[in-house]
Amino acid sequence: MKNINQLVSLIALTFVIIFNGKIMPQEIRPVRDDVGFCWIAEDVDKLMKYLNENDDSNFSKKNLIAAISPHDDYLYAGHVYAPLYKLIKTKEVVVFGVTHGTVRKEMNDPKDLLILDEYDLWKGPYKDVEVSPLREKIKNELDTSYFIVSNKAQSLEHSIEALIPFLQYYNKDIKITPIMITQMPLEKMEEISGKLTDIIIDYIKTNNLKLGEDIFFLISNDANHYGKDFNNDKFGEDLNAHKTATELDKQIADESFNGEITKEKVKYITEKIWENENNKNTCPLWCGRYPIVFGLTAVSQITNKFGYGNINGKVFKYSDTFSGGVLPLKGTSLGTTAPFSLKHWVGFLSAGFYIR
Repeated sequence: MKNINQLVSLIALTFVIIFNGKIMPQEIRPVRDDVGFCWIAEDVDKLMKYLNENDDSNFSKKNLIAAISPHDDYLYAGHVYAPLYKLIKTKEVVVFGVTHGTVRKEMNDPKDLLILDEYDLWKGPYKDVEVSPLREKIKNELDTSYFIVSNKAQSLEHSIEALIPFLQYYNKDIKITPIMITQMPLEKMEEISGKLTDIIIDYIKTNNLKLGEDIFFLISNDANHYGKDFNNDKFGEDLNAHKTATELDKQIADESFNGEITKEKVKYITEKIWENENNKNTCPLWCGRYPIVFGLTAVSQITNKFGYGNINGKVFKYSDTFSGGVLPLKGTSLGTTAPFSLKHWVGFLSAGFYIR
């Protein structure tokens, strides 16, 4: 009896130590979209096998340090994700995500700041994904006027989680730093990213990380959302309208992401994909227009502060839901979250950015 009592006391003491030492159940960021994205390992394997068998791209991974990725349904955009993710083999990735309308509505439309989370882990198809220590360093060192911490906002947003299955397929131990970008003017982006990149650079130096080999930067983005459902039918809703709108997307991508990424080029991007007085009749409704500008600004600041100079970009692939339709992949849990037609379609692209 005495031994049993001692055992019970020991168990109780163990729980007290665990509680006081904060070794408690870890909070896992839940999946937002379990239809368009894939959270079952066997299904991810099937998807990637299909994509790799049908992807003959051969882009260089040498000196690749950052990229733009789609976040649309895999059955629509999988062939646009594919050329990019087979090139990413780093230990951790900083992801600049969108703050979609659903989040803005629920969060009272925050502006001029970053949104971080405090989840211990994020859900992944193979296992739960660790958050990089970089996130806590940012919280501790970045001016509190530049960010908020909101699990609610991050749990409502799908633009970051979309990238996790692709990342984890190639590196089961991948760590992420999720950062949502809200609407803000270019000057504010330069201000915040200037402080943020100082913190990131210190983290890279302290941990002896190499750009593109140990740490990578991803910008989550989808291109034009076209049709009356999006209140965006500037060119009409026929084949000619689709051709005009997709060619505009491709032209903007070509002029914005190919070649050297200068300050002037980043400003040009804002003039093309941020609505203003001069482009009201042609401005595409890109979903990721703020993460693109913030992400390119931040990555450019990092490479210049390290002495590499400006990054150089290369568009990998562009497509849209109407042109590509649904991938003929059967026997998985994957589905589509929206229809496609000339009256409702979405564009997306992948692009890589290199140091010299």
